[in-house]
Amino acid sequence: MRPKWREPCRGGGALTALSVLVLLADDGRAFAQSESTSRELPPIQIGGGETAGRKKPVASRRAGRPSPADHRIPVYPAAAQASDVRSVASGAKGQPSMASEISVSGEEINARPFARPGEALEAVPGLIVTQHSGEGKANQYFLRGYNLDHGTDLAITVDGVPVNMRTHAHGQGYADLNWLIPETIAAVDARKGPYYADEGDFASAGSVHIGLIDRTRGIAQVTAGSFGYRRLLGMDSAKVGDGSLLVAGEIGTYNGPWENPDNVRKLNGLVRFSQGTATDGVSVTGMAYANKWNSTDQVPQRAITGGLLDRFGSEDPSDGGNTSRFALSGRIAQTDDLGSWKANAYVVKSQLDLFNNFTYFLSDPVLGDQFHQHDDRLMAGANISRTLNGSLAGLPMQTTFGLQSRYDAIDLALTNTFQRGFLANIRSDKVGEGSVGVYAENAVRWTDWLRTTVGWRGDYYAADVTSRFNANNSGRTDAALGSPKFRMVLGPFNQTEFFFGAGYGMHSNDARGVTTTEDPSDPATRLTPSPLLVRTRGAEVGVRSRIVPGLDTSLSLFILDQDSEILFSGDAGDTSATRASRRYGFEWTNHYRPRSWIDIDADLAMTHARFRGYDSEQADVYASLAGYPEAQIGNAPGNYIPNSPAMVASVGVTLGERTGWFGTLRWRYLASSPLTEDNAFRSSATSIFNGRLGYRIDNGWRLQLDVLNLLNTRANQISYAYGSLLKTDTLYNLCASGTAPTSVCQNGVMDYVLHPVEPLTFRLTVAGTF
Repeated sequence: MRPKWREPCRGGGALTALSVLVLLADDGRAFAQSESTSRELPPIQIGGGETAGRKKPVASRRAGRPSPADHRIPVYPAAAQASDVRSVASGAKGQPSMASEISVSGEEINARPFARPGEALEAVPGLIVTQHSGEGKANQYFLRGYNLDHGTDLAITVDGVPVNMRTHAHGQGYADLNWLIPETIAAVDARKGPYYADEGDFASAGSVHIGLIDRTRGIAQVTAGSFGYRRLLGMDSAKVGDGSLLVAGEIGTYNGPWENPDNVRKLNGLVRFSQGTATDGVSVTGMAYANKWNSTDQVPQRAITGGLLDRFGSEDPSDGGNTSRFALSGRIAQTDDLGSWKANAYVVKSQLDLFNNFTYFLSDPVLGDQFHQHDDRLMAGANISRTLNGSLAGLPMQTTFGLQSRYDAIDLALTNTFQRGFLANIRSDKVGEGSVGVYAENAVRWTDWLRTTVGWRGDYYAADVTSRFNANNSGRTDAALGSPKFRMVLGPFNQTEFFFGAGYGMHSNDARGVTTTEDPSDPATRLTPSPLLVRTRGAEVGVRSRIVPGLDTSLSLFILDQDSEILFSGDAGDTSATRASRRYGFEWTNHYRPRSWIDIDADLAMTHARFRGYDSEQADVYASLAGYPEAQIGNAPGNYIPNSPAMVASVGVTLGERTGWFGTLRWRYLASSPLTEDNAFRSSATSIFNGRLGYRIDNGWRLQLDVLNLLNTRANQISYAYGSLLKTDTLYNLCASGTAPTSVCQNGVMDYVLHPVEPLTFRLTVAGTF
């Protein structure tokens, strides 16, 4: 039995609707005029880099009042980007409608030291990004009390192209960002909660939208570091007609501290043509990426304690994988007398072959439990929206209508392997999955201190699954859900605004789990199919203030309910359902800039996450393991949600001007979390410091040293607790001889399994402009 620690999919819910929105567009100038005289606080924005969508300057998140962009003195980015880097990707920033909304500039992101591209997203308060095996696999994400696995319930886009993969071989919502070149980021815009009509699948906990730069001075960069880390980066742009052509390329290698070197070999490239601005312009982007690696998967604590493995050792050195991604996308936007419209389209071809062994010798006591997951897909989609400025009984109003569509043609396979050699098929499927989402949102400014946004979203999904080895697991399915949304802003009152949001969200499940009726490993075992679309519900109140000069502070309190949590395990090829759950907590975010050369941020998030009701099925499992404490521990029924972090905190200090010395010191904390429902196993807290020190001269050259895990802390990137079997376990011999009950042998020995944080790591970068 494979471990099932994937963040569950959501279950339950019924079709809902909202009353029809009335649009009176009799005065196309009314809303725009109101915007120009608004008393509201400017959007939260980090960093000083200009983006093309901002036609007039907005206040930096750290500033007490708006200042012209050309007079703004940023804490200069570690990336050697020119001050005229521009982007049409992010779009013009409107007034924030929730306290938890945030926009972070690419300059601010690249001023942070981080080990891998996905960690750039940790600029979003409360979001933790880790890695549990290999440098080519998608990261693990944690937000608002969720172990989001590789992307479940966190919607991520880059330049308007979705990153999350539905019905993926390794897990629903798989979001691989290893192909992202951090230096090409213009901005990261983050939202949290199901309160936005233009956010659909995977966005219940939050969404992260990454915009790309359009142009830059030429950059040549070389980085070398500990454990065989090497990286070459080149970027340049040129004027082509009335637009700009940007080209970027990256080559990377890395072995890591592991006894079995990762031997990462990564190639990455980007070509982008852009013209105009975010609100009146066009861009076309092509990307290509390939990566091949070995991976040291999480290892059992008992093997380390018993001296069988080092913390950086591997139980199965043949684990690893290879992946590729090729993408072509385009965006267009235009404003007119009535408002604006925008559209984008994309085509993505991706492939992943992944070899993992998480349970060692539990399923196969001779050859081991390695399995191969194959995902080969073609994804295409298009989105369009129209915004109209108008008035309602003389009140400024803005209404947006949108249409979003996507289709995935997917080839999937799950096989048992030995040292990457084929042993047996578990399942093989051909899946076609399409979706259409429509939404409408209406914002009205009732007074100088009150504005509301009411919205509705409808989603329709259809999937066709062809199971090559079991026709009973084939089928066609479709589903539709409607989701009302509401947001309200009060203020500002003395440089302070108050926010409220509530709404329904949705989440798609793996289409194979919807049509599967028989266990792929045991056709005699009947399975209950899961719904294709399922419901989440959330609410949030918040406050944001600049009452203290130079300090931006916000506090949000949230709650998120799910009717049930349903899991499709890509590792096993089957589904299982659990109980309803509730998460509630708060996020406190602070940014302070007392001087032009110093920037301080401090964020704290705490969440209480629990299942609801009693798990009678788990009680039966617990009873079946009686007499074997090594298997029974951790299997008692309980209400704790495994891997749900109760607290996340971070503090950062960045120093420096445009030239001269610069530096950054950052601290990240992930609190202890339950690893089993009964809380018998808990992870250890992780507290990590990262630092950067460098010198920059006015011709664009710089020298910088990044120090990761500055204090050489012995900690884990991630921990789990589940059953596995080693040949040295007493239970291994009992199961081999048939002495132990089947239920015990299927469960194995309960233990911590962990993937450690890399030790003290140095990376030296030399970069110049041309």
